Order: sequence, then structure tokens, then C-alpha cells
Amino acid sequence: MELKARNVQHARNLLDRAVTLLPRIDLFWYKYVYLEELLENIPGARQVFERWMAWEPEDKAWSGYIKMEERYQELERASEIYKRWVAVRPEPRIWVKWAKFEEERGMIDRARDVYETALRFFGDEEEEVDKGQAVFAAFAKMETKIKEYERARVIYKFALSRLPRSKSVNLYAAYTKFEKQHGTRTTVEVTVWNKRRIQYEEEVANDPFNYDTWFDFARLEEDAYRTLRDDGEDEEQLDKAIDRVREVYERAVAKVPMAKEKRAWRRYIFLWLFYAVFEEVETKDWARARDIYKAAISVVPHKQFTFAKLWLQYSRFEIRRLDVATARKVLGTGIGMSPKEKLFKGYIELELELKEFDRVRTLYQKYIEHDSSNSTAWIAFASLEAALQDIPRARAIYELGISQQTLSMPELLWKSYIDFEVTEGGYERDRSKVRSLYERLVERTGHVKVWISWSLFEGSALKPPAEEEAEDQAEEDEGLPADLEKAREVFERGYKELKNRGLKEERVVLLEGWKKFEEENGTEDDVARVQARMPQVTKRWKKLDTGDMEEYWDILFADDEREANPATFKFIQNALAWRSKDGTTKS
Repeated sequence: MELKARNVQHARNLLDRAVTLLPRIDLFWYKYVYLEELLENIPGARQVFERWMAWEPEDKAWSGYIKMEERYQELERASEIYKRWVAVRPEPRIWVKWAKFEEERGMIDRARDVYETALRFFGDEEEEVDKGQAVFAAFAKMETKIKEYERARVIYKFALSRLPRSKSVNLYAAYTKFEKQHGTRTTVEVTVWNKRRIQYEEEVANDPFNYDTWFDFARLEEDAYRTLRDDGEDEEQLDKAIDRVREVYERAVAKVPMAKEKRAWRRYIFLWLFYAVFEEVETKDWARARDIYKAAISVVPHKQFTFAKLWLQYSRFEIRRLDVATARKVLGTGIGMSPKEKLFKGYIELELELKEFDRVRTLYQKYIEHDSSNSTAWIAFASLEAALQDIPRARAIYELGISQQTLSMPELLWKSYIDFEVTEGGYERDRSKVRSLYERLVERTGHVKVWISWSLFEGSALKPPAEEEAEDQAEEDEGLPADLEKAREVFERGYKELKNRGLKEERVVLLEGWKKFEEENGTEDDVARVQARMPQVTKRWKKLDTGDMEEYWDILFADDEREANPATFKFIQNALAWRSKDGTTKS
């Protein structure tokens, strides 16, 4: 009202009394300043602001005071106001605003002084640096903007070195972006590694028994070490990288599974193996690698379970160190503490590579003593003796194997024995030993596949082995010819045996094999004779205990019907012949 009546002095007096009585009401101060600036009384407006600042108002008041000075190009006065502002409210954002103000008016050195003063104010401790992250980030961005990249890099590294990785995610992101834009390949990789380290640290902190995360973490540190080594970094940097790899592995293997179950240890044990391989291959610290293997073996509860891979890799390590005696001692200890098939096979493979056949024989004996039902062990033992041309010993091993009361897969052992005798029969031009084996096998099992295999053996030529055939090529020795009649006798004998046992489906299988044999080796009449024995499938009914009738399919053999119901069989045969003849006449 006073202003509308052009009573300026009255209005000024009213606002003066208002700010005096109600100094915390910002609206009166804004109107008072606005009035003085409207009247172009800049010194009066400045005086009002000074009175207001004495009450330490909100940030908007300080910003308004600074903007007024900027409007009238009083930049030094504005800089002094910023100085008073940070003295009243020393927060990171205020320091950053002041430094940006100095930067925008081209006072780079003064902006640096502001940032450095702010960093000295906040200090170097972890909590203080954490509070001043915004200052570090803004300082580094300013140096980047004026192309002082080394200064920016030093600022980032200084802050990151004093902050835990969990608290510096945003700062790491800014540093990563900076290195991608202005760094070399090595610096970019280092930045990415650091960022991934933060991620892995958080994951292992949340779940320390997640071994997949430990694998990724260790692989990251190994890759970092190899990259630094390939880039030709100095020994100090390489030693630090190696220490980081070892630290991760040591922390990982310290997380021993709580459950005493092998399933829970499978991933864990590979941490030890990878650790040992790193020390052997990358650092060439063989003594440390040996200690790692020993420590891993001491951790595993061998009374409950063991890991053959651990023992075998340890022994292979000793072989690479040319210490065969220690390698044998390791494998022997492993077999003694917890005998396993893989351990026996690995030890045998080692001795075979060393051509220590007497030791191999001893190991096979121990292997079979441990598990006499293992057909694979018997086959491997006999195959070794056959390869060493000790035929009687190989045959004795086969005989001992098939005489066992319990075998895991007896059919494999019998097949291997028969194949062995077939080979030897080629040398000796004799089928008797193979026939004897088939006789024993059909007495024991009587399986249709055994009858078919025996028949096919009799119906095939028994040729000498390839090397002997090459030596006797001038004589053109074709070996023993196929005995088709003997093969048919075996088929017939097998058919009768299966018939007596009432095995209809097995008889069909045998007839199919016999028919195929005759198609390949016999005449049309031979095929027709076998075909005549083929059964017919008919639908029949049977009465259940409940009184209901159930439909089922039955296999009818011609010879069975002829023996059981000769009159009915003759009638059916005549009917089929008449139907066949009637169909031929009509056509």
C-alpha cells in the first residue's frame, strides 16, 4: 500500500521493523532486498543482505546474495561470500559450488585452492574421505576438463586408496569412465579389474561358501597378473599381483565345507588344485605348490571319502619334478588310505608309461584283491599279459576271472575271453578252445545272444591275424574256412534248448538271426526252411479269476502245434493250402 502511494520511506521503515521483529521469516528479507534493488540502492541492498547473513539463513539466501553480486559484476565480493558461506555451512556441495564459480570465471588456480582447502578440511581418514567423495569427483572432473589427466588420475587413486571398495562404487564408476576415455589399455583394464573386485567382494561377503564366486575372483586376479606380466611391468607390480592371487586362494580354501558329504566338497577341492597349478605354472614356486598339495590332502576327510584327482595330480606334479619315488609314494599312500578304482587305474597308467611291467602286475593283483567282482580289472589285467605275449598267464587270468561267484558285468569278461581265444585260434588254426568257452557259457546262461554269437562264429572264416597274414602272403593261407553245417547245428541246438525252456520270444529272436544268416550264406531252400518255422501271432482269450474274459496275443509255432494237436494242425494246414489255392485260381 505504501509503495502504491509512492511512500517509499514508509515502506522501507515497515520492512525494516518486520525483519527486526521477525528475522526468521525469509519473505520479509526477500521483499526488503527487492525494494532496495528496485530503487537501485545497491549499497542498501548489500547492507540488508549483510544483516540477513548475520542470522545464518538457509542456502537460498546465500545463493541470492551471490547472484546479486554477479549481476553487478562484483565477482570478488561473491568469492568472499562463498568463503563466509563455507565457514558457516562446510558441506561438500558448498565447496563444489564455490570451486565451480571460480572455474567458470577462469580462476583455475583459485579453484584448485578451494578444492585443496576442502580436502584438507575433510581430512584423510576413511569416514572423512567418504564424506568428501563429491569434492574428489568434482576436483577430478575439473582437471579432466582442462586436460590435466595425470592430476585427475592421481586424485581418483588417492580417494579410492582410502575408501573401502563397498563405499566407493560411484567413484569407481566415474574413474572407470575417465580411464576408458583418456587412459591406456593397461589403465583401463586395471580400472575394470578394480570394479569387478568390488562386485566379487560383495558376493563372497554375502555367501562365503559360494565356490563359483571364488573361482571367478581367483581367475580375475590370475588374468590381471598375466596381463601385467605380458605388458612388461616391473617386479614390484608383479609381486603385488601374485600376492593378490594368493590372498584370494587362501581366503577361498579357508572356507572348508561344513557338511561331511562328498557332493559338498566337489567344487571346493578344485580350489586347491587350481591354486597348486598356478604356483607351479605361473610363479614356478614348486616348493609352495608341493605344500599346497599336502595341505589339501590333510584337509580332506579320507575316512568318509577321498578325491582320486587330488592324489593323481599330486603324483603327476612329482613326476614333472623328476621325483618318481615320491610320486609312487603318494599314490601308494592314497590307495592305502582310500582305495579307489581311479587311483588304481592312474597308478597303473603311470607305471605303464614308465614301462615297469612287474609293478603293473603287482598293482593289478592288488586291484583285483580289492574288488574281485570288477570285470574291467580282469579284462585289463589279461589284456596286459596278452600284449606281453604271455598267453598262458593271460588265459589263467581269464579263467580265474570267470570263476568268480560275483561279477559286475560278466558278459564283458566272457566276450573279452572269447575274443582273445578267437585271436589265438587264428594263430593256431583251431576252434576248439572257443567252442569249449561257448559250451561253458551256454550251460551257465543259455541266453539267446550266446547261441547266435556261437553260430555266427562257426559260420565265419577264422583268418590269421593281420601281421601273420602279411608274412605268409606268398602261401595265400586263408585260415580255417567257415563251417556252415556246424553253424546250423548250433542254431538247431539253441532252438531246441529255448523251446524246452518255453521261451517263445527268445526263439523268435534266434529264428530272425538264423534267417539272416541263411540269407547271407545259404540257398533259397535253406531260407525257406527257416521261414517255415516262423511263428504266427494270434488273438486268444483267457478267463480271469473274476470270471471275466481277457484278450491277449499269443505266439504260435508250427512245430509246437504239430506236436500238441496233430489232427488240428493237419486241418489248419489243409485250410491254409485251400485258401491259397482258391486265391490263386481267382487271380
